[in-house]
Amino acid sequence: MSATRHPRHRLDPLLQSPVRFSVMAALASAERLEFRFVRDAVEINDSALSKQSATLEEAGLVEVEKGYLGKRPRTWLSATPKGREVFQEHCACLREIARGVDADRLPVDGS
Repeated sequence: MSATRHPRHRLDPLLQSPVRFSVMAALASAERLEFRFVRDAVEINDSALSKQSATLEEAGLVEVEKGYLGKRPRTWLSATPKGREVFQEHCACLREIARGVDADRLPVDGS
């Protein structure tokens, strides 16, 4: 067995959920996004986004900020520095997996 571990071992388990991955992808491209925008961009309902953002917040990947815009209550989501780092590493692992097996790891004919 090779001393090099497969990149899948470095994938973050929280981001293996398509919804959480999609939320982090949306947040990675902005400083802060309104809850409703993320909900619509990811195409989920309020309840699902609340649950998934709470999970990401508990892990320290997302910050949830509540406040008002005028007199209307609003919620904003943002990726924390840790969240951005974890997301980038997760994406790098996915790209590594997508590239396939390195040529120097392929068996030589007759071996």
